[in-house]
Amino acid sequence: MTDQTTRPEDVAEKGRIARIIDSDIFHSFIRSKVTVIAAIVTAIFMISALLAPWIAPHNPFDLAQISILDARVPPIGMDASDPSFLLGTDDQGRDMLSGILYGMRISLAVGFLSVAFAAVLGIFLGLVSGYVGGRTDAIIMRIAEVQLTFPAILIALLIDGIANGVFGNLDRERWAVWILTFSIGLSFWVQYARTVRGSTMVEKNKEYVQAARVIGIPSFIIMFRHVLPNVMGPVLVIATINLALAIITEATLSFLGVGVPATQPSLGTLIRIGNDFLFSGEWWIAIFPGLALAMLVLAVNLLGDWMRDALNPKLR
Repeated sequence: MTDQTTRPEDVAEKGRIARIIDSDIFHSFIRSKVTVIAAIVTAIFMISALLAPWIAPHNPFDLAQISILDARVPPIGMDASDPSFLLGTDDQGRDMLSGILYGMRISLAVGFLSVAFAAVLGIFLGLVSGYVGGRTDAIIMRIAEVQLTFPAILIALLIDGIANGVFGNLDRERWAVWILTFSIGLSFWVQYARTVRGSTMVEKNKEYVQAARVIGIPSFIIMFRHVLPNVMGPVLVIATINLALAIITEATLSFLGVGVPATQPSLGTLIRIGNDFLFSGEWWIAIFPGLALAMLVLAVNLLGDWMRDALNPKLR
C-alpha cells in the first residue's frame, strides 16, 4: 500500500511553497506594509464584487425590490436615514451599497477583459515585430507610433462612436460591455508591443535561441515556447498598472454617457447619476461610488508600483 503522505506530488508541492516563501519577492512583499494593505484592500474589493449577488443587501436590478418612495434616503447616521440602507439610496430608490457592489463587478470585468485583450494583442505583435524584424517590424512600430499620438480616451470614444453607428442604440446597450472592452483594450496594446519587442530583440540573439534554430525548431515555436517566458516579467507590471488605467477609462466613458447603460451601472455610471444631485444636498449618491473607485484604483496602483520594483533587479 502506498503511503499517501509521502507522495512525490506532495513533496514537490511543499518544495514549491518553500521556494516561494524563501524568495526575495515574497520577502519584499511582506516587508512593505503599504503593499500588504493594498493587496488586502484589492482582495476585499474583488471578493466583494464577485460575491455581490450573495452579500449585497438588495438587488439594485430587481424592480420588485425597488420603490420610488425610498428615493434619496440619506446614509445611516443622518436624519431620516433608514437602517436597511447603510449608504443611503439614489434617485431611483436603489440601495447605494448594493449598487456599488454590483457596479464594481462591471468595472472590474471590463478592466480585466480589456487588459487581457490588450496584452494578448500587444504580446503577439511585439514578439513578431522583435523576432522577425525588417519590414514587418517597421510596419507594426509605425502603427504603434501613430496610435501613441492619440490619447487612449479619444481612441475609446472613436471606437464607441463607430459601434454606436453600426449597431444602433438598442443593440449597443446589449453589447456595451464588449464594446468597452474592445475599445479600451485597443487603446493599451502599444505599451505591451513596444516592451515585448525590445526584450525579444535581446533574447533572439542569445545562445539558446540560436541553438533552437540550428536544430530546426520552427520560428513560431521558438517565439512562444522559448522567448515568450523570458519576456513576461515587464508584461506583468504593465498589466497590473493598466488594470487601474482601464478601470479609470471605463469610469470616464461611463461618466460621459458612452459607457455601460444605466440599466447595468458601473462605478462610473453611478458617479454620473450622483453628479446631478451633488449640489442639491444628496452628496452620498456621487461621493460613495467615487470613494470606492478611488480606493480600488489606488490599491491596484500601489501593487503595480511594488511589482515594478520587485521584478527589477537593479532596484533590489
